[in-house]
Amino acid sequence: MGRTVPIKSFWLDLYPVTNGQYLEFVTRHPEWQKSKTKSVFADPHYLDGWADDLSWGDPERKTQPVTNVSWFAANAYCGALGKSLPTTDQWEYAVADNGRAKDTINEKVLAWYGTPNAGSIPTINQSDKNGFGIYGLVGLVWEWTLDFNSVMTGGELRQSGKDKNLFCGGSSLNASDPSDYTAFMRFSMRSSLKATYTTPNLGFRCAKDKS
Repeated sequence: MGRTVPIKSFWLDLYPVTNGQYLEFVTRHPEWQKSKTKSVFADPHYLDGWADDLSWGDPERKTQPVTNVSWFAANAYCGALGKSLPTTDQWEYAVADNGRAKDTINEKVLAWYGTPNAGSIPTINQSDKNGFGIYGLVGLVWEWTLDFNSVMTGGELRQSGKDKNLFCGGSSLNASDPSDYTAFMRFSMRSSLKATYTTPNLGFRCAKDKS
């Protein structure tokens, strides 16, 4: 059985962060540029695909989600805007879409997971929106979440290091429903990452608590 988790009202960006937006960030915060980011905050593949510190190359990439970004970098980006990464529960609430078309969403997730990497990520304008009006939660890129939150992993297994607790949630979840296969797939993906990791299909979007 699943469990009910109370979630306070929050805002979630309609789209994941794009290369164009991330370029503006690294221009204002050069410490996060490709050649200047310290190895303790990102692995050697940080911003792979960018031509240099201040260029992503192909003009079409401007509206594609930025990828190969570590948790530390994504968190810094959101913080610079007075926001944060969404928590795992917030992200899951958004992707659950208030129960609308649950089977359709799961089918889409499974189809996405089973499709080989095309080598080029669609632009955010090519993504679908859900009932909340949020685009690209499924079928675009995996997304970082602020915290690692799973009932399947106890504190003693997560260890005490902070980077052990901050994982990807490109769909995340406390995978407590054994019939929800997509949840276990997401859990497996998140649990394999560390906060310094970057991958070509891992991006992020920002959130903010309502106050």
